[in-house]
Amino acid sequence: MRTARLTLLPVGRENLPDLVRLKADPEAFGLMLHGTRTPERTREELEDDIDFWEVRGYGTWAVHRTEDGEFLGIAGLMERPDGRGVALRYALWPQVRGKGYAREAARAALEFGHAAGLGRIIGIARESNTASCAVLGDIGMSAAGEFRHQGNRMLVFESRREEAAPASSPHDDPPHAVNPSITPPP
Repeated sequence: MRTARLTLLPVGRENLPDLVRLKADPEAFGLMLHGTRTPERTREELEDDIDFWEVRGYGTWAVHRTEDGEFLGIAGLMERPDGRGVALRYALWPQVRGKGYAREAARAALEFGHAAGLGRIIGIARESNTASCAVLGDIGMSAAGEFRHQGNRMLVFESRREEAAPASSPHDDPPHAVNPSITPPP
């Protein structure tokens, strides 16, 4: 799938070297559920991600900058192991943060998930991770609760797909139209 500046492709075995580096980097992956990963754990997760795509039709994307193909990180949707539901996740290299890439990739993943039929998608961030909290709010997710995990206050955000609205005036804008700028790759 493509956005204005990004190409998001389902992760595959060809992404393993990039994923090993990303998931081992404490600045890139330290705040993710379960923290940084070993190369073996990354390999296992990649196999799970590939299977997840085959079974569910959604999952984790490798995020690349379209103009030069540079691997920026990951974004996608996963079933949380704690049973809270399908969650939006993203992790980008620290050196590419602050440019709106996380927001762009997260919005694309969220819209894809709702278009695929997911009625509720959550996002979870440590309260201290103000950048991720801002991204989740900026893409339209709203506060939906909190819990404690390993001594950290975790904030839960959610996005609910709007059901078909009753007949409306032809002059009304749709409440949440899928972004037409997100197109599949050629």
